[in-house]
Amino acid sequence: MLTTLKTAYTDTRAADLAWALGREPLPALACLDIELTDARLQLRLLGASHQVLLEEERGSCSETVACIPGSSTPLPLGVAKRKGDWEYEFAARVEVLTPGSFAGRAQELLALVSDHPHGLVGVFPGSPHAFTALLAQRHEGQVHWRTWHAYPQDGQLVATRTRVGMRVPTARFSPSAV
Repeated sequence: MLTTLKTAYTDTRAADLAWALGREPLPALACLDIELTDARLQLRLLGASHQVLLEEERGSCSETVACIPGSSTPLPLGVAKRKGDWEYEFAARVEVLTPGSFAGRAQELLALVSDHPHGLVGVFPGSPHAFTALLAQRHEGQVHWRTWHAYPQDGQLVATRTRVGMRVPTARFSPSAV
């Protein structure tokens, strides 16, 4: 789903992004509710980037990547957390692209996500390449989502990926199994 956001472009640099796990729902400019096998997911576009809310029978998870006033947690390169039987993994990277490469990559991502049934893209006013995009799926019992935050004025594209699911028990070594 593609939407034009009616708001000012508030997180104007990749360095302004912060990460938070477990925040309450923030006011959203656009939402996409998704039903995945045994999971409800809400992709949320904020004036300051994104929030994902996940609900499953075994619990819930909230991820926020946005310009969060007063936040002391900058965008990490990676996070891995366990809570009971749950595992949460997050990774982020910043790509710096030339203007031509940026425009091509932006068009590719906008087409990919806006046409996907589990995708949400918000384009900010002022530039067709200033956008936040989210894409979700369920794979092997776990929920995955990817996001892209585009900053055309700096040629920066922030890409994140998240995986949430039940912890897979590790097999114990048994000499008799050899």
